[in-house]
Amino acid sequence: MDFPTILIDASLVVAGAIFMELVAWSFHKWIMHGFLWKLHEDHHRPHKGLFEKNDLFVVFFAGISFGFIYGGASAGWWGMFWFGLGTALYGVLYTVFHDILFHKRVKVKVPKWSYLQRIINAHRTHHSGRDDQRRAKAFGFLWASRKYDKFPHP
Repeated sequence: MDFPTILIDASLVVAGAIFMELVAWSFHKWIMHGFLWKLHEDHHRPHKGLFEKNDLFVVFFAGISFGFIYGGASAGWWGMFWFGLGTALYGVLYTVFHDILFHKRVKVKVPKWSYLQRIINAHRTHHSGRDDQRRAKAFGFLWASRKYDKFPHP
């Protein structure tokens, strides 16, 4: 494999991850906080048990990733394959940030990195509303603007 091919493939992985953040933001804002609120609501409320109805969304997002990876590999469309790996990478990063570090489904010490604190503050803002369905803010998972450097943000 030559350097330009590696650069293109790596760019497609990054593009796949960015694509998923945009899809996740849009889906979270308009669908999860919209007509599928009944599946997402338990994520915003205290509950017992390890799993939530909200976890069903993981199946949807994994399906997108699997479709790109499998479709690209089986058809020999390697650009689609690498893009799909980027969507899978996003899924791994999402799980580590959202489920493990933020919601503490696995007990680990949270590093004090400034950007990590920013996305934690943004997600804390998202969960801090009294009416989480309609008034929630900060729908992204792995990107947050600098206004979330502090919590509560101005």
